[in-house]
Amino acid sequence: MLQIKHIVFLVVFVLGALTAQAQVTFTAKVSKTKLGINERLRVDFEMNADGDNFNPPAFEDFRVVGGPNQAISNSYINGKRSYSKTYSYFIAPLRKGTLKIGQAEIIVDGQTYKTIPTSVEVVNAVKTPTEGNNAEFVAEDNVHLVAEVSNSNPYLNERITVTYKLYVSKDVSITSRWRELATPRYADFWSKNIDATDQFKTLEGKYKGEDYRYVILRTTVLYPQKTGELDIEPLTLDIPIDVPSTKRTIFGGRLSTRINKTISAGSRTINVKPLPFEGKPDNFGGAVGEFQFNVTASKTTLDANESLDLTTTVTGNGNLMTLTLPTVTTPSTLEMYEPERTENIRTRASGISGSISETYAIVPQYKGQYPIRPIEFSYFNPKTETYESITSQELVINVENGPITEAADSTVDENGNIGKAIVLSQDDFKYLKLDGDLSAIETTSFFKSTTFWALVGGPLLLIPLLILVGKKRDSRKADVQGTKLRKANKMARKYLAAAKKQMGNQTLFYESLERSLHNYLKASLQIETSEMSKEHIELLLVNKGVENTAVSNFVSLLKSCEFARYTPSSNVTIQQDYDKAVSTISTIDKQLK
Repeated sequence: MLQIKHIVFLVVFVLGALTAQAQVTFTAKVSKTKLGINERLRVDFEMNADGDNFNPPAFEDFRVVGGPNQAISNSYINGKRSYSKTYSYFIAPLRKGTLKIGQAEIIVDGQTYKTIPTSVEVVNAVKTPTEGNNAEFVAEDNVHLVAEVSNSNPYLNERITVTYKLYVSKDVSITSRWRELATPRYADFWSKNIDATDQFKTLEGKYKGEDYRYVILRTTVLYPQKTGELDIEPLTLDIPIDVPSTKRTIFGGRLSTRINKTISAGSRTINVKPLPFEGKPDNFGGAVGEFQFNVTASKTTLDANESLDLTTTVTGNGNLMTLTLPTVTTPSTLEMYEPERTENIRTRASGISGSISETYAIVPQYKGQYPIRPIEFSYFNPKTETYESITSQELVINVENGPITEAADSTVDENGNIGKAIVLSQDDFKYLKLDGDLSAIETTSFFKSTTFWALVGGPLLLIPLLILVGKKRDSRKADVQGTKLRKANKMARKYLAAAKKQMGNQTLFYESLERSLHNYLKASLQIETSEMSKEHIELLLVNKGVENTAVSNFVSLLKSCEFARYTPSSNVTIQQDYDKAVSTISTIDKQLK
């Protein structure tokens, strides 16, 4: 009986120890409890578990002069894990008296934890603020990372730029390279990073009215792909800062203290406006910017069954990579093939500029004159906030030699078709001999001849072959999965044909691959470019019955296209991404409901 009591006691003791060990702590610590009104205070909110949704206090009666800075410590000592996460703020009192720092909140494993309110006493100004010689305070006050947004309220598909600047006052210096801790992701934007050609080129400028030196780290060009409030994640750096101290060398020079600071540019919110509905043309294809439009033909005079190239070209500044060119309509007697798309674009801080074109191969069938009606291209100009349209000139294709139609010289109907019967000239029958010049020939008996038996027995010999071919065809039709696979592979290679042509050029390959993936989604899911956030795509594919593995592969391909804009890739990686795209589209096409 005594042994049972001991065992129960031991179990309760162990469980209690484990519970105590796993207990979450969340505390607020201040650097001092008494300070002058001209001094500043550091507040650390520290936890021993990784929490979410950190919510700081309102800091009433204080002004936040720095932070939040985040620090994480994760170590193992004698097999035991030690973890801590700290959010730090630097605050300055606004009045004297006993001031209260309210509760901060954090969520850990679904539970909400709060700190205990802390009070500090603020007295009259002191002659020499104690933080004046504190290296951390000096570093916090003299180095700033800023994300400058050119336009925080753009239209859908209107270009904005984010410029990341590092401001350093003349009281401190940075002599070592900084380290990037968190790179911004632009989930709902088309993005292109333009790294500074010389990150160490120092410029002179102002920060909050004070003289500062600064360097431009990076400029990112963004085109929002959906409307509403879109968040830009912060760029976060770990920067070694040399702060001069009061100590001096034997030669009189001041010694410096090196402080490593984690500095964030802070998140930014962009409020994207939808394009106005009023005045929107029916043929609007999503172009936003300033453009010129032109339609040209390689030749306008040719013979029947010769070919010509008809090219539509958009030139200018704007979202060239996502806009849709207007389609070309020709008379039915002009045979027209699928267009080949050509891009010549470049991305700079001022946005995307250059040209895109689509070239159609056209082959006339009959002699005559065929008009290609004017083509209209519409775009939205964000500077004037209006829709503008450009109409091309009418082209007339003159086919000089070939078969003639009754309607060759007449106008075509409103759809560009000619519906009259074809009338051929007498020259087309000149090879026919009308006068007979016949003579008797020697005849032999056809019955039971070699030719007779060949004609009788030949079809009988073909019966087994026809049966075999029929069975093969029926087996192929019965193979539903195989049929789906063949159709899916054909679909995948159709959409990826443009990307395959650019496999020798990383930039053009991944741009073509991204456009191919988007075009496939447009055709398969009937969604627009503005709806193509990764989260939305993932949700749609899952709802359509696509397995998680295929969905993950598709999203990872989109991410690869984003990362490839500023990360070099080998030919092996490009080939792997192409093969993965073929396999993924094929798999998704089979599984779509």
